[in-house]
Amino acid sequence: MGLQSLEHRLERMVEGVFRRSRGSIRPIELGRRLVREMDDNRTVDVKGRRMVPNDFTVLLNPNDNAGFADIETALVTELAEAAREYAREEAYHFIGPVNVALTVDERLKPGRFSVVSQLKQGRGGVGAGSIVLPSGQRVSLGEHTTTIGRLPESTITIDDGNVSRQHARIAPGARGYVVTDLGSTNGTLVNGSRIAGQQQLADGDIISFGSTHLRFEAS
Repeated sequence: MGLQSLEHRLERMVEGVFRRSRGSIRPIELGRRLVREMDDNRTVDVKGRRMVPNDFTVLLNPNDNAGFADIETALVTELAEAAREYAREEAYHFIGPVNVALTVDERLKPGRFSVVSQLKQGRGGVGAGSIVLPSGQRVSLGEHTTTIGRLPESTITIDDGNVSRQHARIAPGARGYVVTDLGSTNGTLVNGSRIAGQQQLADGDIISFGSTHLRFEAS
């Protein structure tokens, strides 16, 4: 089910966008190889969670790499998103943010590529938490505190009269990320329920500030 979903995603969101690529390698081939790396290199941690690589380096022939040059940023973004979606469907876990990079390997023939993967921990030992905005943009949480409010200097600025200037913050805790309401006028909701001060976040939680809804992803 997970592989089928990933292939549909790449066909829908990647192949259409990258149809103009001049290389002989199709993006979906890269996606399938990333999936294989995750499946072949999964391990089980002390908590019984299935941990998989989160850092991928795609090695390409110089000509194939040049064929992706104009679309590289969008390509690696979509491949990383597809890997995250596959991990969610397979109940895999990452120990750090997902990263995909393309690089040249002069030894490879045109049309051939390889992928080197590793489990790479986030800075400061934190996991791969992120906030997905309504636009689809992803804000990585990392080890720092993420602030939410109307103030322009907030990490996530929300232009909504129902949102306080300094509304809430999200920060790493002992067991994952925690959202804390900063005494806002209208409160902070998680999955539709107003929190009392602060609350531990779980993968897929919807955090609401006024009429704006953000999604927390632990992977």
